[in-house]
Amino acid sequence: MNKPLKQQELISYIAEETQADRDSITLVLKHEEAYINNAKADVKGEVEIDMDDLVDYVLSRRDIKLDEMTIEAILEAEMDFLMDQGLASYED
Repeated sequence: MNKPLKQQELISYIAEETQADRDSITLVLKHEEAYINNAKADVKGEVEIDMDDLVDYVLSRRDIKLDEMTIEAILEAEMDFLMDQGLASYED
């Protein structure tokens, strides 16, 4: 499946789970991607992301007009989708 189709499937899933609008979801995901791309990888090449730090980063962006709970819901729904697809997992 190509990337745009997966992205649309992801956005649809998040919208259904959170009731957030698609434009807001896309914006949150864009800022999340920037945050992850700037994170430092460990020796194994993996990047560990702290959810609180990520939410704070997204909240600090000028174009974000969402509250903290909505951003958390969007990011958690995204993680659920990625885990269902076998593309992500939580570290213990």
